[in-house]
Amino acid sequence: MRHNPRRRTALLDAAIEVLAREGSRGLTLRAVDAEAGVPVGTCSNYFTNRAQLLRQIMQRTRERLTPDPVELADTLTAPPTHHLVARLLRQVHERMEGDRSSYLAMLELRLEGARRPELGAELNEILATELESNIRFHLQAGLPGDRTDVVLLYLAVHGMIVDDLTVPAVLDGKAPDLIDALTARLLGRPLAP
Repeated sequence: MRHNPRRRTALLDAAIEVLAREGSRGLTLRAVDAEAGVPVGTCSNYFTNRAQLLRQIMQRTRERLTPDPVELADTLTAPPTHHLVARLLRQVHERMEGDRSSYLAMLELRLEGARRPELGAELNEILATELESNIRFHLQAGLPGDRTDVVLLYLAVHGMIVDDLTVPAVLDGKAPDLIDALTARLLGRPLAP
């Protein structure tokens, strides 16, 4: 197996594009070679099988969708209010829109994970860990809301993103405004006793 990190990354990026455009059934090692513009067989030199490719696509999409640490640090200089939570969530939305292929590839991986138990188990573990990390981040940053609020925000915003990236006419470009309304309603008002 080859170990040129730049070539591996280029192949994974090509695989993300194929997966986002063609779906799981269109993702073959040969299709990745064609997308990457490399000789036939190159992908199989880096990934022993399709299952290994899918697992590494999962990791690569997470790398591509992770916030820039400098931008995140700058955002966190604002007071910890529901306005800051809305800003952070709008940035998540912007990252997903900015790298639509990675988000769509992750949706395809979720569907594939529902059909392939070994991939599903790994995906469940990764996404559960990621959600726990988001909850911990939110609480440690002193942002308003509790664990349940963070889970509700996660579910609502990811649902908005799915609609925004797959059936954009449904939200008609209103996702950022909906994120503001969601955080104001969930976190901006004190709950009645």
